[in-house]
This record gives sequence, C-alpha cells and structure tokens, in this order.
Amino acid sequence: MLFQILSYLRFLAGSGNAHGLHSPFVFGLYAHVVNHSGHFAAYDAVEARRQELLADPTSIQVRDFGAGSHTGAGRTRRLRDIARTAAKPPKLGQLLFRLVNHFQPRTIVELGTSLGLTTAYLSAANSRACVLTFEGCPQTAAVARQTFQQLELPAVELIEGNLDDTLAPTLAALPTPVDFAFFDGNHRYEPTVRYFEQLNRYRTDSSVFVLDDIHWSEEMEQAWATIKQHPDVTVTVDLFFIGLVFFRRNQPKQHFSLRFDNPFDNLLERVEWLAS
Repeated sequence: MLFQILSYLRFLAGSGNAHGLHSPFVFGLYAHVVNHSGHFAAYDAVEARRQELLADPTSIQVRDFGAGSHTGAGRTRRLRDIARTAAKPPKLGQLLFRLVNHFQPRTIVELGTSLGLTTAYLSAANSRACVLTFEGCPQTAAVARQTFQQLELPAVELIEGNLDDTLAPTLAALPTPVDFAFFDGNHRYEPTVRYFEQLNRYRTDSSVFVLDDIHWSEEMEQAWATIKQHPDVTVTVDLFFIGLVFFRRNQPKQHFSLRFDNPFDNLLERVEWLAS
C-alpha cells in the first residue's frame, strides 16, 4: 500500500489534464471518452448485480495464479469480500464500457474474469462484439457465468484454466484479429510482458490494449515501462489506475500521463462550467 501511495504522489507531480494536450487524437479521447460524465442505461444492470454480490455471504475457494492480493486474503473468501476488494470499481468498469463503445471492437479479450462485472461492462458496450474472457479459478468462473446469465450476455465466452495453458491455443483459433484487450490476469512482470507479446501477434494497427494496475507494484511499473518502449507501440496514456496502449502507425511515438477522476480537476471543471 505504501508503494502505491508514493507512486500516486509521483504520478500527480508528473501528470496533466486536457490543458496543453497537443495530440488531437489523445485530446478527443481524453475529453470525450475518458472524462465523459454522462450516464448509460447499461450501467444500471451491472451495478445491480454488483450490489447483489456485495451482499452475498457465500464462501468459495479461490485459486490465484497471479501475484496475490494486497489485502492478504486467503483461499477461502466470501463473495461480498471479493466484490468489495477484488472487483474493479464502477468508475473503471464504466471507463472500459466507454472505450468499447467508442472504438466498437469486434473481438475483445479479457485476461482475468473475476466475478464477471468488468466483463459485463465490456460486453454491454457493444452487443455485436465477441468477448473472450479467461479465468483460472473454477469457483470464481462459476459465479461469473451466473453474472453473464443474469445480465443476458450470450456473446461472452469464458475460458477456464491457467492462462499459460489456455491463451495461446485460444488466440491461434480466432477467426478475426483482437481489436481490444484488457489485461488483468497476472500482476507480475514476466507474465504481463509475455501475454502482451502473445496478444500483439493477433492485433491490428487500430487495436486498443488496456493494462490494469500499472502502478500496483514495482514489477508492474517495470512491465508498463517495457511495453511503452515496445517498437510496435506508438501512443500510451497513463491514467494511473490503467494504461492505454495504441499501435496507430500514423501517430508519432508519444507517452502521456493524464489524471482520471481527480477531485481537483473535477472541481476546476465545475468552476469553469459555472463561469461560462
């Protein structure tokens, strides 16, 4: 936790907002998608499911192939605790929804399903997209399937098992490229970079990769730095909580650190709006 606090302070010192952004692509994305404050009807059903899970005392056995939990949670965990500490918060799930809604990808890959809330946001944003989501824990996967059934998301396919065994053959069998990928499967350097390289073989120049928790640990910051310097990557946007990766050939190589859902920025925008 101390590492994340210090990392966030460093991020605040070096990050900015829409003022001074000279990339039209990044400015438009940041102003109209990242900082979009409107409400989509699809949010309501996902958040209703979240509330059910937050009230569910059922215990399951969790099998974790990744870097574990900062909370020190054991293998036996209640669903309400997983929903509270491990599931992505609404603001991040809804940001992913807006990104998918904006770019309209046909094939979406998610590494790390958890209880299926983030998957639901990804799928609900584009009903025509095929969503492939990977989960290593059988009992967690079972709860996620309940989420998909309850929210009526037939376009979601859950692949259960260790990513080291399931990712490569699944990608090799895809009939279309990976247009959008969300990385939340393993918070360590080597697997993160390896999964990036695997998915990189199946993307296009217009694909969007989103990496979760890029400042979660020193290893994740190293992985983010490695991916930023990858020769195929042209534009990255560090929002602290997540990192956006683009492969647009017509763009110069640029890296941006931009604040997302920052209270000071929100207040400043409100003051400017009232003064206009």
